[in-house]
Order: sequence, then C-alpha cells, then structure tokens
Amino acid sequence: MKRIVLTGGGTAGHVTPNIALLPHLKELGYDIQYIGSYDGIEKKLIEEFDIPYHGISSGKLRRYFDLKNFSDPFRVMKGFVQSKKILKQLKPDIIFSKGGFVSVPVVQAAKTLHIPVIIHESDMTPGLANRLAIPAASKVCCNFPETISHLPEGKAVVTGSPIREELRKGNRLAALQFCGFTAEKPVLLIIGGSLGSVAVNQAIRGILPELLKTFQVIHLCGKGNLDESLNGTSGYVQYEYIKKELADLFALADVVVSRAGANAICELLELRKPNLLIPLSAAASRGDQILNAASFEKQGFSMVLQEEDLTPDRLLSSILELFQNRQSYIAAMDKSSASDAVNTIISLIEEITNK
Repeated sequence: MKRIVLTGGGTAGHVTPNIALLPHLKELGYDIQYIGSYDGIEKKLIEEFDIPYHGISSGKLRRYFDLKNFSDPFRVMKGFVQSKKILKQLKPDIIFSKGGFVSVPVVQAAKTLHIPVIIHESDMTPGLANRLAIPAASKVCCNFPETISHLPEGKAVVTGSPIREELRKGNRLAALQFCGFTAEKPVLLIIGGSLGSVAVNQAIRGILPELLKTFQVIHLCGKGNLDESLNGTSGYVQYEYIKKELADLFALADVVVSRAGANAICELLELRKPNLLIPLSAAASRGDQILNAASFEKQGFSMVLQEEDLTPDRLLSSILELFQNRQSYIAAMDKSSASDAVNTIISLIEEITNK
C-alpha cells in the first residue's frame, strides 16, 4: 500500500485543499496520514475524516518584532525533530504540503530523509513558509501562470487549487426552496469571506433596491454583520455563514460578487461562475488579493473593482455589465488549464510515487 503524508495548517485555506484530495487518494488505495500542529484549526478539520493525525510543535516565522520571535525558533526546531521521528516511523512514499508554518519542519525533515515532496502555493507570489519549503520540493503546484517566474525552473506546475467534490454537487431546486426564491428571476450571490467585509456589505445594501429590480440576492455577510432591518425583504436573504447548503447556493447563483482570496476564486473558476472581484486593499493586506484578481481579470475569468473605487454607481454598473456578458466569462473559464486541480495534482502524486 502506498502511503502519503499530508501537511498544512494555521488557517482553513491551508487545510481544505488537502481535504479535497482525500476521496481520490482513498480510491487509489493510499494510506493517508496527517501532520499538523497540536491544536490548530487543521486538527479540528481533519478529525472529521477519520485520518490518523500527528501533532507537532509549531512556531510562526515573523518579519516584524514580537517577543515570541525569541521562543518560536526553538518550537520550529522541536517540530523538525518530531517530524523526522514521525516520518521515520511512517516511511511515506510522498508528502503533499499545502503550506502554513506548521509545514516547514515537516518538509525540511522529509528533505533529510530523501522523501519526495509536492507543495502547493495559492497566491501569486510564494509566502514565507513556502519560500523556505521550495528548495526541498520535487514539484510546486500553483494557481496562476505568473507564479512560475517566482519558482525554480522545471518545478512549477499550474494546477489551480483543489476544491471539495461536494461543491460540484449542489442542487439548484433545494437552494430555491431554502431561500424562498422563484425560478423566474436571476440570482446574485455575494461572498465576503468568513469574517465578512464591511465595505462590500455596506456597498451592496446601499444599492439593494436597484439590485432587486433585476436579481434575487443571497448575501453571505460574515459573523456579526446581519442587518435586522432588511429581514423579510422580498428577494433578499442574508446569512452570517453557510456550510451545509453552500454547494446548493453556488448551483443557484448566476453571478457572484466576491473578495479575491486564492481558494475562493479557484472555486469560482472550477464552478464556472461569472464573478466580480473586490480584492482586499493593499492597506489591509500584503496585496496578494489584488494580484490574484489582476491575474483572473487578465485571463478573462473575472471583472475587477478595486475597493478604493467602490462607489454605489460603479458597483451597480459593474454587476449589471457582468450579468450581461456572463457567457463570455464562462467561455474563458472553460478554456482554463487550471480548472481540474484535483486530478492534475493526483496525477503528479501518482507520477512521483510510481517512480
């Protein structure tokens, strides 16, 4: 039996792509193990899938002053020793790393044991954890063609980001019933991320009467961001967060307004959803969402509206233009080489393990 170790954590975005690979790895007969931090979000997410989980010490590598900078290097060193011991016991054929700082000691330990590693980088430019891991990798999967120039020659493969199979299996009729909508009017889905976006929420609600002339609106506004005064508005529903019914809502949506996180936009690509991206501003981030959105706009997958340009008139006209031209965006997404990420990554894993 072939054995694979998955690693990655710190945020859900460093775990859910690993989860997307699980059904396919199981079909191929892999014994699957997971290495993550003692009590990070990855442990909670992986426990649902009955996968053996191995906790290690983990520390964050910061580029700013923090008192933990003096202690975290020792945690990383401890994690390296623990990873090496675990990998010696497991003797995996390959490791797949989705990144995050917990993955750094695992990948470095694999290098010393000559275990092949595939890593995945979601954003346009590699983050610090993956930059440390790249020299140990056999292949580096990425979401954007532009990322190739930042990676060693011969290692980079544009795969897109693996999405969970259940997202493809949404039921449009179930979503109509869940939202209380009619089948006679198109549906606009707004996704502001798990924490929501105050700027996007306010802008959408500011033009809601105009939007409702053309669309029914599903608004995923984030925790604590419900507007009780809008409850009962015909053709409008709002939710803090959706998990179980998300696939159904995607199936129902004709067009989507979204932030530009790498995993979120890769889901839109694979599901062929015409979208307007409003990336998080550079003032509030390292600018990766701006780069992500620019790449998708260049490839014809998305319209982009910068947060600094987010006025009611611009937002409304952009959404209406997106809807009018939605078929051209779907056609561009159909041609993408990064729209079958799971099978592409599984093929890489099989290629390396079979060697």
